[in-house]
Amino acid sequence: MKKIILSIFAMSLFIVSCSSDDDATPSEPLGAYEDGIIVSGEGGPSSISFISNDLMTTENEIYFNVNNEATGVYLQSIGFNDDKAYIVVDAGTITVVNRYTFEKLGTISTGLTLPRFIAFDGNTAYVSDWADPNDTTDDYIAVVDLSTNSVTSTIPVSEGPEQVLEESGKIYVSHKGGYGVNNVISVINISNNLLETITVNDVPDEMFIDESGNLLVLSSGANQSWLTPPVETAASITRIDLSDNSIISNLEFATGEHPGLMTYDDGIAYYILNNKVYTLEDNATSLPTSPLFDITTGYAYGLSVRDNQLFVTDGNFTANSTLLIYDISTGTETNSFSVAIGASKIYFNE
Repeated sequence: MKKIILSIFAMSLFIVSCSSDDDATPSEPLGAYEDGIIVSGEGGPSSISFISNDLMTTENEIYFNVNNEATGVYLQSIGFNDDKAYIVVDAGTITVVNRYTFEKLGTISTGLTLPRFIAFDGNTAYVSDWADPNDTTDDYIAVVDLSTNSVTSTIPVSEGPEQVLEESGKIYVSHKGGYGVNNVISVINISNNLLETITVNDVPDEMFIDESGNLLVLSSGANQSWLTPPVETAASITRIDLSDNSIISNLEFATGEHPGLMTYDDGIAYYILNNKVYTLEDNATSLPTSPLFDITTGYAYGLSVRDNQLFVTDGNFTANSTLLIYDISTGTETNSFSVAIGASKIYFNE
């Protein structure tokens, strides 16, 4: 009897083991461009590049290779929402693709003029649009129904809207000022489209939510040396309490310093100034005086950070740009890749 019981027990273990092995079978990949780095290039012509996470596979012009058509005139940005990617071209079109295969699924064109960036809240997207860049009164945020890919309404905003960020039922928009200079962050309540503004230093662009839920904004400051007289204002990094839109801190740069790139990861902001990488922790009360390390670029044009690696594009508008990868711990360049012309944005497609 004991032998029979032991045999039954052994067989049950075998069955459970086989079932566990089946459950552990890796899922099929979602597409050729899953788990990799996406680099968008403004052009011309515009295009999109891919580098796998293990850095072993690279491919330029992935949208063209899949769809046999160009991405458009000037590719401004890409937004990712669930299994789709939205390619924003500032000639009035957003192309919708599967984010893992880059197969074209549709377009959003009616109701857009000069779109810049896109953010999402459920089945709704919010797109910043310059409209006529020579008219300072017609800029707007387009509200898009993603089930029909149509613009359902517009929200008038101040001149030159750029980055768009959704957080806790509100849309935050930075206003560089288009062809001019602006100094506000628009705050739009999604429930009723009511608009407030927060005044920051001139030319705000990059925005991130920090670890405490505050809004972190990089303003490059005005630097219009060609005007008579020249116009120059201070750049800054501003931290804003989103519970009441009050300024927690406003750390200004020295005269003549105009950083244009910032990214954020795990409680630390990274920015580039004069080909040097600086870091600013969430609890900092002043800007750093010493860089983390130097980089070697002719024109640093895109910046992102992940897993102790810093990614920066060396922008070129007549030939392919270069994506450089640095080890943050050592400051050493570990890899470089040829990517799209005018490469300006770096995304992680996971």
